[in-house]
Amino acid sequence: MPPERIGLIAGNGTFPLLVLDAARARGAEVVVAAIKEETFPEIEQRGAAAVHWMSLGELGKLIETFKREGVTHALMAGQVKHKRIFSSIRPDWRMAKLLFSLRSRNTDALIGAVARVLADEGITLLDSTAYLEPLLARPGVLTRRKPTPEEQRDIGYGRQVARHLAQYDIGQTVVMAEAACVAVEAMEGTDTTVRRAGEIMASLHGESTLSRKLTVVKVAKPDQDMRFDVPVIGVATIETMRGAGATCLALDAGKCLLLDGDAIIQAADAAEITIVAD
Repeated sequence: MPPERIGLIAGNGTFPLLVLDAARARGAEVVVAAIKEETFPEIEQRGAAAVHWMSLGELGKLIETFKREGVTHALMAGQVKHKRIFSSIRPDWRMAKLLFSLRSRNTDALIGAVARVLADEGITLLDSTAYLEPLLARPGVLTRRKPTPEEQRDIGYGRQVARHLAQYDIGQTVVMAEAACVAVEAMEGTDTTVRRAGEIMASLHGESTLSRKLTVVKVAKPDQDMRFDVPVIGVATIETMRGAGATCLALDAGKCLLLDGDAIIQAADAAEITIVAD
């Protein structure tokens, strides 16, 4: 059972709002550490026990706030843009010390180090899906339409490519067309990767051996730490795919959150996009 009082380190998007709502529905008091550069302002209107605003680099303030509020368990929810982490933050001395200690500056290294610092201070990070397990992708075809043989081939090859990327914490999404890799994700995020793939296909003039239909494959890391950086999709992902000419989305079952629940499936069906989780 999750504790009755928890801390929520909130990034951007609706993920933190869903966690806050779900935790409160189960009787938990939630103390929010809202990131000034990322968190949606409406976090203030969701009934949290307290909302404390702080900048991305203020690790010391985060620890002091949780200790003062009596928080011993916390979770992270919501994206923090990778490029912002290594460009626009002004770290306090605790964050600066942590950054200088990193051997590699990828997401796992950074957030894993933050988790260890929090643990040393008596604050345990919970799985970010602790209150949202019903929203994890279930195995099988989730939409009306099943993948075509061509899409299935792209899924198989795309998973191979994506897993190689994910094991190095480069990105978790690849976009395929006729067993060719059109785009891979790095710091820019899934939606930008999909849009870029659409632009590449639109730039092909005249006859092409590649189908213009794209398959998007989004995977978890080989040893996905469910405390942070869990793969997520929402209705916005489907809208981006439709605009880019993508017709198929493949996910890892039990490891990817469908943030908008059934609305995602309805949007995919309306766009004739198939979603499959394995």
